[in-house]
Amino acid sequence: MDKTIYLSSAYLAPVEYYTKLFAYDKVCVEQYDNYVKQTYRNRCVIAAADGPLALTIPTEKGEGPKCLMKDIRISDHGNWRHMHWNALVAGYRNSPFFEYYADDFCVFYEKKYPFLWDFNRELCDLVCNLIDIHPRMEATTEYRTEFAPGEADFREIIHPKQDYKVADIDFNPKPYYQVFKEKHGFLPNLSIADLLFNMGPESLLVIRDSINH
Repeated sequence: MDKTIYLSSAYLAPVEYYTKLFAYDKVCVEQYDNYVKQTYRNRCVIAAADGPLALTIPTEKGEGPKCLMKDIRISDHGNWRHMHWNALVAGYRNSPFFEYYADDFCVFYEKKYPFLWDFNRELCDLVCNLIDIHPRMEATTEYRTEFAPGEADFREIIHPKQDYKVADIDFNPKPYYQVFKEKHGFLPNLSIADLLFNMGPESLLVIRDSINH
């Protein structure tokens, strides 16, 4: 039986998220959930000189109190594209693979995407190609609350406020080289961008070895 996992949409999701894309046969990405702020839907955490740094994409307020993820529009507020790209450059310009991948990522901070869903999806597709994982991914067609055997619901488990050590026993982050490791120690479960810029093609091995079998 195919193993299926349900995940929320995510902006440069943490390493934990990509272990699921690697481990499961089928990935359903939720687009019919009510959008919630302060989640990985519009936030990623990278390494900076002063420690972990959260980068948040501003979104436009919906017409009603609730808005579906697929309908969330990106705001131009605060020149965020420029700020996020500068933060990535500052954090990773000295990493082994930043220059190698920079052009691939830079275009996402030059082009204006109207919808957060599309931005996240295309960025995730890029990362999967760079890591060389090819998950069978599809968008949900409705919001489900009941799941069959062989299906796992991680939509609210991979979350900035969840402790993966408690919430996700299958994830055991394997330490890898980080630019600021001597200063801050190893920072686990940062954005996939951290792993990719530091480890390049070996990112796949780190992801594989971060899964408890």
